[in-house]
Amino acid sequence: MCAAAQTASPHGASVRAVPSNERVPAVNRLLGALPSIERRRLLGECETVELAFADWLYTPPQRLTHVYFPISSFISLIMPIDADSSLEVGIVGSEGVFGIPLVLGVDVSPMRGLVQGAGSALRMGAEPLRRELQRSPVLRRRIDRYMCIHLAQLAQTAGCTRFHVVEARLARWLLMTQDRARAKSFHVTHEFLALMLGVRRVGVTKAATALQERKLISYRRGDVTVLDRRGLKAASCGCYNADRASYDGIMN
Repeated sequence: MCAAAQTASPHGASVRAVPSNERVPAVNRLLGALPSIERRRLLGECETVELAFADWLYTPPQRLTHVYFPISSFISLIMPIDADSSLEVGIVGSEGVFGIPLVLGVDVSPMRGLVQGAGSALRMGAEPLRRELQRSPVLRRRIDRYMCIHLAQLAQTAGCTRFHVVEARLARWLLMTQDRARAKSFHVTHEFLALMLGVRRVGVTKAATALQERKLISYRRGDVTVLDRRGLKAASCGCYNADRASYDGIMN
């Protein structure tokens, strides 16, 4: 078996290109919904890459050169607020695509792309993407619909951050992460949670402790296990269900 190549992402992240004899089947939901002929053609323009936890895929003012269709990985959209503060405003997993500005013909974005869940993704260059969007009305329509969901998620997060308490926001975030990790357990540090929620680490400790005392989660040294998903949904604000309803209503 040939060795996998380590390549540098155009945005400084370490990306492992997977050899052709180790290709991961496409299970990205956006691409999986395409007609088989169009899907095969588009996959021929992609390469499978392995994304490492906590790597930056994109940081402004660099140029966007690729889109990523996550398979088993997921990516946080981070909005810098000032020199010392940032806030997660969205998560992209196997339901979507990272690099939306390229779909609109723009190669810069104010938001950073941070790998929150390690795993595989399909990477496609800007020029092949433009060609496929012109050739495939179905692809164009699917991505346009996803962009509507993306905008709704940004707006929902803005309202959630303003009006809901940290404990409810943490419960929502853990549910969203579990959906994309597709597992009961995943790894996330206090520092990372503080960045995601836009609060100090002491705020994360207080919220996580409250959820543990209710026996909804187990959290130890960065390892999170969801013990009671139904209870976690009840502890979450309504934004989690609103996000799910938005996706189902628009994409289905």
